[in-house]
Amino acid sequence: MGAERGAGTGGGVVTRIRDASGSMTPAQRRVADVVAADPQLIAFGTVADLAREAEASGASVVRFATKLGYEGFIDLQEAIRGEMSDRLQPAAVRIRDLPPGDVVARALTTSVAGVEATLAGLDRAAFDDAVALLADPGRRVAVIAGDAGAGIAKHAGDELRMLRPDVEVVGGTPVGVGQSIARLEPGDVVLALDLRRYDRWLLEAVDHAVDQGAELIALTDGPLSPLARLSRSLLIVEGEGIGPFDNYVGALALLAALVAAVAEALRHDATKDLDRVERTWQALGALTDG
Repeated sequence: MGAERGAGTGGGVVTRIRDASGSMTPAQRRVADVVAADPQLIAFGTVADLAREAEASGASVVRFATKLGYEGFIDLQEAIRGEMSDRLQPAAVRIRDLPPGDVVARALTTSVAGVEATLAGLDRAAFDDAVALLADPGRRVAVIAGDAGAGIAKHAGDELRMLRPDVEVVGGTPVGVGQSIARLEPGDVVLALDLRRYDRWLLEAVDHAVDQGAELIALTDGPLSPLARLSRSLLIVEGEGIGPFDNYVGALALLAALVAAVAEALRHDATKDLDRVERTWQALGALTDG
């Protein structure tokens, strides 16, 4: 068991799966896929339930748990239950558990760690796929985010709109959201951002878009997120905050990286577009440096 346990002696379930993924057997990878897609099944099911869903043996399920560094399935199950509970804690609960000390120092440490964990742990293949989707002028792009991340998502959407046509930031009432989603054709792209305690309206809108053939780029807090199971490109964001609310610094950095990569991919056409925008701004006197 010692060799198996070496894959994960700390960290959450998602981190352990990521660290051990390179040495998993095909059966263990199928188990990992089920854990990512349906954490409730593991949290409240049995070894037999997980084995049946993953088309694997019960022994493969147990070996998967020990490979991640857990004592067995029950230990893995308890870890997933704990993480699900933590993710769903409202701000009203978190505010009661704030540690004392220097808030500014904690903000610096947590923010730097969030950006580093988000970018250093990035799945480069998923990132490159996301950039290719966003840089394809033949695909419409809908940018959508939960209420907490709407500001930075809109900023990224506005920047994408200056680099290429057919980009829309989706939001507002259910009627407006529905109109935007209805315009998407199969193969168009949804760039969605949301972290734990997910906005139900966003999940329903994204689910409908994917069901109609849209490709989803999901920026979310891990493979246990409900957005993960729908995604073509899953980009994991570290959202741990220092107070009662999530920290979107990692998401902001990841969106900046996506926009920069799209700009690089579309350099020739984007340069002409930005020149036209700049000339128009100057003609309208829209901006000032003083």
